[in-house]
Amino acid sequence: MKTLLYTFLLCLSTVISAQKKPSEYFTNQKTKVLVVGSFHFDYPNLDAHKTEKSDQVDVLSPKTAKEVTELINYIKKFKPTKIAIEAWPNWNANQKLKEYKEGKHTNQRDERFQIAMRIAKELNLNELYSIDANSVLDDLGEKFGKKDSLYFKNLGADYDFLSDDIISKQYNNFFKNTERKNFQSILDLFKFMNSKEYHQYEYGAYLSGDFKLREHDGADMLALYWYDRNLRMFRNIQNIPHTSEDRILVVAGNGHASVLRQLFTSSPEFDYIEFDSLK
Repeated sequence: MKTLLYTFLLCLSTVISAQKKPSEYFTNQKTKVLVVGSFHFDYPNLDAHKTEKSDQVDVLSPKTAKEVTELINYIKKFKPTKIAIEAWPNWNANQKLKEYKEGKHTNQRDERFQIAMRIAKELNLNELYSIDANSVLDDLGEKFGKKDSLYFKNLGADYDFLSDDIISKQYNNFFKNTERKNFQSILDLFKFMNSKEYHQYEYGAYLSGDFKLREHDGADMLALYWYDRNLRMFRNIQNIPHTSEDRILVVAGNGHASVLRQLFTSSPEFDYIEFDSLK
C-alpha cells in the first residue's frame, strides 16, 4: 500500500513539475521600458498635492543644476532609443526639441526640457513622442454637455481630492514628506519616488478619499477619468513604432507612473526596468 501511494505521489509530482510557468508561454522578445516618474520641475501646482513655495527647488540654480546633471547621467545608463513624454500633440514637442538643440529653451524649468530634451540632445535622438490623452469622461462631456448634464453634475459632485478621513490625512503627510528637502539629492528622491513600494502606496491614494463617494460615484469617476486617461497614455506608448531592440524612456508625472507600472508589468509586450537597477 505504501509503495502504491509513493508511486502515485511521484507521478503527481512529475505532472506538476512538467506544467509550464505562465511566463514560459510568452517567449517573444520584449521591448525594455523605463518609466521615470517625476515631480513637475516648474511647480504648476495643478495636482491634488500642492508644494509650498518654501519647499520648491529651483532646478536652474547652480547647486540644483548639478543634481539634475547627476540625475540625467544616471538615466542615460538605460541608453534609450525612444523617449515618450507627458505632453499633448499640440505642444509641438519635436519643434521645441529642434529649437532646444539650437540653444533655445535652456532656461525652461519644465522636466520635459530638463530631462527628456536634454537626454535626447546628448544621445542624438531627434524625436519625442507625446503620449498625453483626454479621458473618456472628457469625451463624453463634450458629446453630451458635461456642464449641463445633471448626470455628470451628480457623478462628479464633491470629487475634489479634499477628503479629511484618516487615510487621506496619512496620504497628505506621506506626500508632504516626499519633498526635495528630505533627501540628499534629486537622484535619491527619484529613486525613492520610483520604487515599487512608493508606487504601490501612491496608487492606493486613488482608492481612498473621493473613491468612496456615495455607492459607486467615486469608483466610476476614477475609472472614467484618471484610470482611463492612463490607459490611453499606455495605448499611445504601444503605438510608438518599436522592436525588441528598442529601449523606451517614459518621462511623466509620478502619479501616472504608479499606474503605468501596473500596466507595463502586466503586459507581455514590455520588460519593465526598475529605476534603481541601472548600472
